[in-house]
Amino acid sequence: MSLDAIVADFARYLSAERGFSENTVRSYRSDLAALLEYAEQHGAVEAADLDLELLRSWLWESSNAGLAKSTLARRSAAARSFSGWLARTGMTPIDSAARLRGPKSEHALPRVLTRAQVDALLASLATRAATGDVSATRDLAVFELLYASALRVSELTGLDLGDVDFDRLTVRVVGKGSKERTVPFGVPAKNALLEWMTVRDTTEPALFVGTRGKRLGTRAVYQFIAGLLADVPGSGPSGPHTLRHTAATHLLDGGADLRAVQELLGHASLGTTQLYTHVSTERLKESYALAHPRA
Repeated sequence: MSLDAIVADFARYLSAERGFSENTVRSYRSDLAALLEYAEQHGAVEAADLDLELLRSWLWESSNAGLAKSTLARRSAAARSFSGWLARTGMTPIDSAARLRGPKSEHALPRVLTRAQVDALLASLATRAATGDVSATRDLAVFELLYASALRVSELTGLDLGDVDFDRLTVRVVGKGSKERTVPFGVPAKNALLEWMTVRDTTEPALFVGTRGKRLGTRAVYQFIAGLLADVPGSGPSGPHTLRHTAATHLLDGGADLRAVQELLGHASLGTTQLYTHVSTERLKESYALAHPRA
């Protein structure tokens, strides 16, 4: 079997048995495609040819090409996962990447909006929605729910009408690894959603739909949020994940328990959620530096 066919089998395994998202599987395939291209250039055409020396050489050349540490760390993780699967399925006698180590990725603090910035954006969206424009009404509901429930964009676009409980103010979400969780939202988000329901005109089961009445896509939501944040002061990414970061940080700023925030976000590890405590600390330090006379 060719290496390309083996990688395709591995991708199906990640999707069907590990429950990885489409985006995650695509990332694995992209990294492994780069590995196979390098392997072919060095005469490696079978699974057994992907030994530790070749893998280390591949990462070394990737580093010399100027790839970011985060990319190198991701490539290393993809190679280790693939090599481990090859060994478990008997395609190779050993796990060649068991001792492969990549550089630690650089964990930059995520972009977080201030409460004043969020309020200003919501006020602008509410003004547009008040004109009766259907898309503007939907956009307000999208923003409110993203911020209220700290959803991933894929979780938001995957919502159906039956996932929303307006009485309990909760929404049922299917997150990474097909794990289901129930998260709350507030009264402003409820009101925005109810208003959207009055103008939503389609038989499509999706909660949010585009102008053609079909399920709203992640790209459309990304473009909408990125457009909103383009003129908002602040550095860092401007996609929907900024609202997730912002919601988590504002919850911790307000005194929410770290484990409660972990559950809300759907993080498997508490360590992932702890990133937002660092964000809160940095915000406190910035406020201190600006306000304290002896800072």
